[in-house]
Parts: sequence; C-alpha cells; structure tokens
Amino acid sequence: MPAEPIQLHVELEVAAGKETELVQNFKKIFRPTISKQDGFVEVKLLRLRTTPKGDAPKSNWRLLISFKTEEQRVKWVATADHQRVWPSIEGLLTGQKFGAVLYDVQ
Repeated sequence: MPAEPIQLHVELEVAAGKETELVQNFKKIFRPTISKQDGFVEVKLLRLRTTPKGDAPKSNWRLLISFKTEEQRVKWVATADHQRVWPSIEGLLTGQKFGAVLYDVQ
C-alpha cells in the first residue's frame, strides 16, 4: 500500500497592496509550474477568512503544497523551475516573509 503524501504549509506575510498580484502569480505562474513536477499531489493558496476559535495565525495567507513524498518535494525545490518561480512569489512578501511547517497526511 502506498504511503500517504506530505503537506507543507507555508505562512506568507504578503506586503500591503500585493494581494491581487500574489493571487495572479499563483494562478498563472506558480501553480502551472509546480503541477508538472514528479510526485506533485496538490497546491492551494488560502486566504484567512476568520478564526472561529483559538488564536489567529500571524499571517492571512497560506500556501499548501502536497507531494507524494518529502524527497520529491525537496527535489522540486532544487529544480530550475522552482528557482525561477519562487522568487516571483517571495518578492511579494514582507517582514519575515514566510514560515513553513511540514505534515505527514494520515
């Protein structure tokens, strides 16, 4: 039986006024590029709507990236495609820019 995929949750600190550009970049550049990678499962760009309970995250945006294995995700990060498209996202960020948490899907 194949193992469950991994999910990387990346909290994005988007610069003021750059939200629309982030969404367009994600749809037109980042998502089409990452979706062609070996082991790719899914990618989503999430915008915080509300925090019904508990503490709100420190950023309003989250990038959810899922690959079949962590090794395949790491391989993607090392590709020329990633080196081309990630700076176009990172350039829209501010402050600490991003934080990441890796999960195993159960």
